[in-house]
Amino acid sequence: MAATTKKEVAEKVRKLVAEQLGVDEGDVTPSASFIDDLGADSLDQVELV
Repeated sequence: MAATTKKEVAEKVRKLVAEQLGVDEGDVTPSASFIDDLGADSLDQVELV
C-alpha cells in the first residue's frame, strides 16, 4: 500500500471543502478564509469538522 502524500491529502481536502460549500475547487486555497472568501456560515464550518 502506497503512502499518501501531502499533495494528495491537500487535493482531497480541497475537493471536499469545495463540494460542501458549493464553490469552485480553484477558490479553495491555503490562504482562503472560510467565511470571507468562501462564504461559509457557522453551520458550514461545523459540518466540515
